[in-house]
Amino acid sequence: MSSLDQLQPLILPEPVGFWPPAPGWWLLLVLLPVLGYGLWRARVWLPKRAADENAEQPLDPLRQAALIELSQMPKPYDGAPAGAWLQQINGLLKRLCRNHYPYSQSHTLNGRKWLAFLDNRCPAAGLTRWMILVEGAYKPECKLDDKAINGLTQSVETWIRKHV
Repeated sequence: MSSLDQLQPLILPEPVGFWPPAPGWWLLLVLLPVLGYGLWRARVWLPKRAADENAEQPLDPLRQAALIELSQMPKPYDGAPAGAWLQQINGLLKRLCRNHYPYSQSHTLNGRKWLAFLDNRCPAAGLTRWMILVEGAYKPECKLDDKAINGLTQSVETWIRKHV
């Protein structure tokens, strides 16, 4: 007789039944309906809150005054020199920054740093693409076409409305 003949036959494991589940599954069986009911009740509030966040907030008096001042500035259409107009816009933005960010020393910034500061406060305005805003005041005969004037005005208006 060989050593293999002395071995006992293999014992196959019993198949695991579906029922009864382990003790942790009972807790899950109770928590799933409670969680489902909670989510079903929460769906009532979620759309309302999202709609409230997207609504435009009323502007504070300082922003309203800045928008009025911006709209009353004479724009340099038809090839008129734009240097003075660009200086007025820069002055308006610097005053707003001095009031909204008193400890940032933003009034000392110029050039690309000034535009980067503005863009960090409101990227939607995209003021970094308007380098003429900081360079134009120093050019002797800076002239802008009507499309550039309207685009810059729109960007500054967006910045005034939405900066944080």
